[in-house]
Amino acid sequence: MLIKKNLNKFLLFLFILPLACQTREEEPKRPNILFAIADDLSYPHMGAYGTDWINTPGFDRVANDGLLFTRAYTPNAKCSPSRSIILTGRNSWQLEEAANHVPFFPSKFLSHVEVLGENGYFTGFTGKGWAPGNAGERNGEPRRLTGPRFSDLVLDPPTDQISRVDYAGNFKTFLDEKPEEEPFYFWYGSTEPHRAYEFGSGVALGGKSLDMIDQVPAFWPDNDSVRNDLLDYAFETEYFDRHLMDMLEELERRGELDNTLVIVTADNGMPFPRVKGQAYELSNHLPLAIMWGKGIENPGRVIDDFVNFTDFSPTFLELAEIHPDSSGMAIMSGKSLVPIFNTDASGKTDPSRSRVLIGKERHDIGRPDDQGYPIRGIVTEEYTYIQNFETNRWPAGNPETGYLNTDGSPTKTVILNQRRVEGEEHFWNLSFGKRAAEELYDRQKDPLCLNNLALHPEYQNIKDNLAEQMVNQLKEQDDPRMFGNGDIFDDYEYAQESQRDFYTRFMEGESFNTGWVNDSDYEKDFEE
Repeated sequence: MLIKKNLNKFLLFLFILPLACQTREEEPKRPNILFAIADDLSYPHMGAYGTDWINTPGFDRVANDGLLFTRAYTPNAKCSPSRSIILTGRNSWQLEEAANHVPFFPSKFLSHVEVLGENGYFTGFTGKGWAPGNAGERNGEPRRLTGPRFSDLVLDPPTDQISRVDYAGNFKTFLDEKPEEEPFYFWYGSTEPHRAYEFGSGVALGGKSLDMIDQVPAFWPDNDSVRNDLLDYAFETEYFDRHLMDMLEELERRGELDNTLVIVTADNGMPFPRVKGQAYELSNHLPLAIMWGKGIENPGRVIDDFVNFTDFSPTFLELAEIHPDSSGMAIMSGKSLVPIFNTDASGKTDPSRSRVLIGKERHDIGRPDDQGYPIRGIVTEEYTYIQNFETNRWPAGNPETGYLNTDGSPTKTVILNQRRVEGEEHFWNLSFGKRAAEELYDRQKDPLCLNNLALHPEYQNIKDNLAEQMVNQLKEQDDPRMFGNGDIFDDYEYAQESQRDFYTRFMEGESFNTGWVNDSDYEKDFEE
């Protein structure tokens, strides 16, 4: 009897063993990660969102084969701080110097790319990584916040204003160098559609026409110069997307696409007045699509949950099976997106994802004493509430120093010339004028944030409740500005010595290279 029982157990073991081995073999490997980030691109300017004057088959494929997010926000709409948020999982006001543009990156904050590289991932980037600023050193070597650089391959771009870096070609080189058994993390950092543009390229090279623009945002004049500017922006956006498409096809050719998490987004809004570097809807609200053939349930879904750029780092660590407590990274404010991947629901999948905080400190140069323009805000499904802490300052930079927190452009020139020549101040006020201490916008009725309701008595309770929610959450995150220490952000030095004390030196006659604005942007004889 005993022999029979043992024989039965042995036979059962022989039956189960292959199933167990098969289960282990079928468990997905740690996914590869392709993080594609455009430079200065607003929601909803991708084809998948219904914008028909921009053709983006790469982004649309990621959305169709994965998830399309309708409420993805960066907390800070400028290159350096937004990228710092992505890399650390912390809001900019939690990042000391890295809250600012062109900062020294604090040594205490590890990036998720550094951590992945130390935990079995082959890492690298092409184009623009974390920039501009000084990343410092780690263990006696220059820090690689986005991994080693792969930007040696170049090509002839369609215009002189588009980068010569062959993004897709460098990605292929990266894949060729990757050890066979290692998962990879690759940061595709396009410098498009960052300015400058070749004026008229959208029409001349992109096959577009001015009447393709269905509506010019109401905070800019509607004329041919502005419409051409928008189409040039569209042309460069399509260039970013073309390289993305090439990367997807290369992964597919190598049999790697199904186990690659592909994330496509941008660092901040479009480089136009009242958008990039500000805190309105087109500034912080960004495109986002994510695909992962082996890891996303019910692909093709549209997700309406609020997603914060602080959520990327915890997502990557979870998928890489790295516990945050052992990662060496500072405590992250974001939360992983993996639960959204694992559900099959569309629309709103997580009731806790009901709002995001936004804000900024110091961006570009141009104010006395290297001052910033401090803002904090909260965005909910219905409302955007903003608090401006220093209303005596110019939100886009001082007129006499060229409004340096707004890139030079035909649209900017049109608005400035309307005020100078025609005395038309409406559009100038919206983009460059001083602001109220509080702003409240009902985005259901006013999606472009044009009608400030903060002083309307019937909105007092709504405004106060939003302000209370915002302050309480900022205090939980130890925001220095909530404890009377906000001046510290103005005291941090620019990483580039040439930019320090710019205002005084410029007003005394020193010459500077401020090539991101036009010479005509400077209004030395400006009278308020």
